[in-house]
Amino acid sequence: MPAKLEGKVATAPPRPSRVQPVAVSELASTVDAHLTAPDRAHVLVSGVTLRAQHVRSGDLFAALPGARAHGADFAEQAVAQGAVAVLTDEAGAARVRDARRDVPVLVHPEPREVLGVLAARVYGNPSARLAVFGITGTSGKTTTSYLVEAVLKAAGRETGLIGTVETRIAGERLDSALTTPEAPDLHALLAVMEERGVTDVTMEVSSHALRLGRVGGVGFAVGAFTNLSQDHLDFHPDMEDYFRTKALLFDGRAATEVVCVDGEWGRRLVTPDTITVATAAGDATWTATDVRVSTTGEQAFTARGPGLEIPVDLRLPGAFNVANALLAIACLHARGIGADAIRRGLAQVRVPGRMQRVDEGQDFAAVVDYSHKPQAVALALDAVRARSTGRIITVLGCGGDRDTAKRPLMGQEAARRSDVLIVTDDNPRTEDPAAIRAAMLGGALELPEAERGEVLEIGDRGRAIRHAVSLARAGDVVVVAGKGHETGQEVAGVVHPFSDVETLSAAIGEARR
Repeated sequence: MPAKLEGKVATAPPRPSRVQPVAVSELASTVDAHLTAPDRAHVLVSGVTLRAQHVRSGDLFAALPGARAHGADFAEQAVAQGAVAVLTDEAGAARVRDARRDVPVLVHPEPREVLGVLAARVYGNPSARLAVFGITGTSGKTTTSYLVEAVLKAAGRETGLIGTVETRIAGERLDSALTTPEAPDLHALLAVMEERGVTDVTMEVSSHALRLGRVGGVGFAVGAFTNLSQDHLDFHPDMEDYFRTKALLFDGRAATEVVCVDGEWGRRLVTPDTITVATAAGDATWTATDVRVSTTGEQAFTARGPGLEIPVDLRLPGAFNVANALLAIACLHARGIGADAIRRGLAQVRVPGRMQRVDEGQDFAAVVDYSHKPQAVALALDAVRARSTGRIITVLGCGGDRDTAKRPLMGQEAARRSDVLIVTDDNPRTEDPAAIRAAMLGGALELPEAERGEVLEIGDRGRAIRHAVSLARAGDVVVVAGKGHETGQEVAGVVHPFSDVETLSAAIGEARR
C-alpha cells in the first residue's frame, strides 16, 4: 500500500494543454494489440494514465496486473471518470468485460511493456524534439543530472529536470514521487516541457524504470552510466541481473552513449562507439588530471578530452564527484556545448542533500548526504576524512522494505570510518525499526574494536542528530547520512514531516544558544 503523507493529498501529474487525439484502432495497431468492440474502433484517445483516480475524459486507462491487485478491478471507476478505452492483458480483459461491455479494450500479453510506446503516440512523441539526457547507475545520478542541467543553463538552453529530488519545468519546481515517473506521466511531462519552451531535459533513469518499462517510448539524445554497486537486491535477484537491467539504457535507445569506466561494470558496456570517462589517465575518451582539493572540500581539476583541456572548479567534495563532473562534461561536449559554458556552469553547482554543508556559525563542520548504499557511505566518509583533522561523528540508518543484505555492510563501512557512529532510524516503512538497527549494529560490531569507532544506538532520528551535535568539538565533522534531501520519514505506512537539513540546523542553533 502506498504511504500516506500527513497533511498532503496526492495530486495528478501535469498534462499538456494541447493533444491531437488518436483513434483507438491506431493505438491497437501501433503495438499489435487485439481490440475488442471493433464497432468502437473510432473512439478517440487524448490522454493515458494507469491510476483510476487520475483519469480525465478521453483517457486510455492502463489496467496492469500487480502484486496485490489487478488494475482491471478499477476499470469501472476509470470509465465512470471519463476513460474511453482500456489497455490490459487477457486476465484483465475478462474482468473488464464483466464490468463494462461497451468500452473498447486493447488486449496485449505484456501491457506494461507497450504502455510507454502508446503514451508517446498519444502525447505526440515529445522526446523526438527534446534533447533528453538519461543518466543511470547506482550512485551519482542526481548529482550528474544537476551538473548537466547547470551547464545547459549556462549555455542559454531552457531546461527540464526529472529526478529523485525534484522535477523542474523551465524553472518551476514540482516534488518527485519516483526517481523516474511511470510511462504515461513521463510522456505527458515531456509534452508539457515542450509546450513551455524546454529544449533539453536531464533525467535520472533508475533500474526500476528500465525493468518496468517507465522509459518505454523515450528517445534519448544521450545515455550515461555512472557506476554500479550493491543496492536494490530486494528487487533484483543478484548483481548480474541489476547490471543487465541498467544495461537496457544502452540497447540502442540512446543516440550517444557515455560510460564511466572506472569500474568493471562500466567497462562491460563499452562498444566501439562509446564515449568513455575515467578519473585516472588511460585510454578513456575523457580523463581528469591535476586534481586539487581545498581545505573546504572544493576541488579543481583539468578535464582532458578530444583536443580539449577544460579547467574545472567544483564546489562538491569527494573523488566520486570528479567522476560525476567528468561524465557530465563528456555528455555535454557530445551535444555541442562549449568549454566556456561547461566551466561556468560547473562552478556554480550545489546539489540538495548531496554532501550539503550546514553552517550556523559553529566551530565544527556539519554535512548532510543521501548516501544510503555501502559504497556510497564509504566514499562519503572517505571524502570527509580527507579534509578533516578532527573526529567524524556519523548518524546513519537503513530503509525498511528494501535490500536487507546491505544493512550490516552499511553499519560496517560507517563504523570503520567514524570515530563515533550513531545507528538510528531511516525510513522503516512497514518493518520493525529495531530489527533494522540490529542488522546494522551486527555488521558494525563484527569489526574488531581497534578497527572501528564507538558505536551507539538511538532510534529516534531527531534525538540521534541532536546527540551527535552535542558530542561535536571544534574541528570535528558531523555527518548525517541516508536521507539527504528528503522532507519526510515513513513509519508504519505514514510519512511524517522530517528534514535532516532542518533538524541538524536547528540542533546546531540550539547548541550554540
